[in-house]
Amino acid sequence: MKLKVLKTEEEYNKALKRLETIFDSTADTPEGDEADILGLLIEKYEDEHYPIEAPDPIEAIKFRMEQMNMNNKDLAKVIGYKSRVPEIFNRKRKLNLRMIRNLHEKMKIPYESLFADYK
Repeated sequence: MKLKVLKTEEEYNKALKRLETIFDSTADTPEGDEADILGLLIEKYEDEHYPIEAPDPIEAIKFRMEQMNMNNKDLAKVIGYKSRVPEIFNRKRKLNLRMIRNLHEKMKIPYESLFADYK
């Protein structure tokens, strides 16, 4: 396959099919190198044409709580305010900088998710 920047959906689909064929190629072989380059080209195309938005901060917190098997009482310990949890989840109070730092440090939620705008 001739490697070039993917500009159309057709080129993208052809690249996906080719990558599927050579995906398990041995590293440092012509096909292995082609697979590496195709992966980069596909990733660039997807980033431009199918961007994934950062999740809503509240949904990110709920998702991480579920992963960590946490309840609202556990979250209150993280953010430092027991009464704030329902207000935050009901979107009546925004996260402050201290809460964001604690959520990032203690729950490993990416800053990008926590700083995203929400209603």
